[in-house]
Amino acid sequence: MTIELSYAQRVATLTLNAPESLNALAIPDLLQLRQELRVLQDDEQVRCIVLTGAGARAFCTGANLKETLPPSDLFAKGALLGRMAEAGRDGYTRLLDLSDLELWKPMVAAINGYCLGGGLELAMQCDLRIASASASFGLPEVKVASIPAAGGVQQLLRAIPAAHAMKLSLTGDRIDAATALRIGLVSDVFAPDDLLRETHAIAVRIAANGPLATQMVKKLALETAHLAPRDFIAQAALRWGLLRDSRDRIEGRKAFADKRTPNYIGD
Repeated sequence: MTIELSYAQRVATLTLNAPESLNALAIPDLLQLRQELRVLQDDEQVRCIVLTGAGARAFCTGANLKETLPPSDLFAKGALLGRMAEAGRDGYTRLLDLSDLELWKPMVAAINGYCLGGGLELAMQCDLRIASASASFGLPEVKVASIPAAGGVQQLLRAIPAAHAMKLSLTGDRIDAATALRIGLVSDVFAPDDLLRETHAIAVRIAANGPLATQMVKKLALETAHLAPRDFIAQAALRWGLLRDSRDRIEGRKAFADKRTPNYIGD
């Protein structure tokens, strides 16, 4: 697979480009994706990241089953290795978990077809999921006597009501884009031909905001949602304080007073 990277208006778009395999991911693809994301996190010119799949048929269908056969090593042995070392022994499931990359820049999934298994686990690690009207979603692992290995069940339980999450997880059924919108799995649904344009427009609106502020919002969302109100409010006040004297925050207040567009520099 080739993972294509493009830039426009401070938005970086990563496209999984293997439509012949429904954009399924082999270990080299996952390693490349992780490397691209790591670089984009540290690129000050990038303020939002869009992830999508090439072609009209699929966003991503998870692991490429033909190229991710079970490793010969014992599971316990691989689990005690680092992710990269385990990948070198054909272990791939931990590579789908992006949490170790500490990606604080907002990520938007533009979902243009099948979003299944590891593909849905990937999409659920994005901050927004925007779907084509032809998209469909599911965790079909139970149908092949397995389970989602990269937090799919838990991510669903955080994203949508428990009844819907458990129904999807236990049946392995697929749902369409209209159902995904109704239950809150995606934020927007657009016609297939409009998906990338509309997603990019939303990403540009995110990128126009203070870059330190959007990243801090994401950190708060990921790091403090499990806390009791007293504790997460204290964390919000602390993160607000970290931004209080930033040049961007001062610029934002001045621009508001002057009725002009602010010029944020990420400082």
